[in-house]
Amino acid sequence: MRFRVLDHLVNLVVAMGGVALVLLVGVTGWQVWGRYVLNDTPTWAERLSLLLILVVALPLSAVGLRENIHLGISFFADMLPRRARNALEVLVTVLLAAFGLAMAVYSWRLVEGTWNRNIPLLGVPQAYQYLPLVVTGVLIVTFMAERLWFQIAAGARGTGEGAD
Repeated sequence: MRFRVLDHLVNLVVAMGGVALVLLVGVTGWQVWGRYVLNDTPTWAERLSLLLILVVALPLSAVGLRENIHLGISFFADMLPRRARNALEVLVTVLLAAFGLAMAVYSWRLVEGTWNRNIPLLGVPQAYQYLPLVVTGVLIVTFMAERLWFQIAAGARGTGEGAD
């Protein structure tokens, strides 16, 4: 079960990540072309590439948490009785939400502290480097709140299985 509005948010994040990835490939291609064909390296391309990598990787990692396509090791959790496994899943969800909250809050402090400094060669605020961290933290909190909602709802109605 999922909230449909968050499905749309995921689609938006994936689309934005796709656009950023296409831009990243284009900028990197231009950098290689400039360096090896024109013998005139565009100095801004490397800095923009690093910024685009953050835009691609970070928000999509939050989507990976929601979709459960991240690297997870469940060997020990799978050996636990159902109730203990469910409790562990809730604990992990709460810890991930706390991590996302800390990520958003402390990254926002970086945004505030670097807004008046520009990224060399790009001329945009250095805070742009940290905004993807804030967005990712907020997405993680949102997605973990959704997961927790359904975990609690499933626990309240029971799974219909026998007790372990």
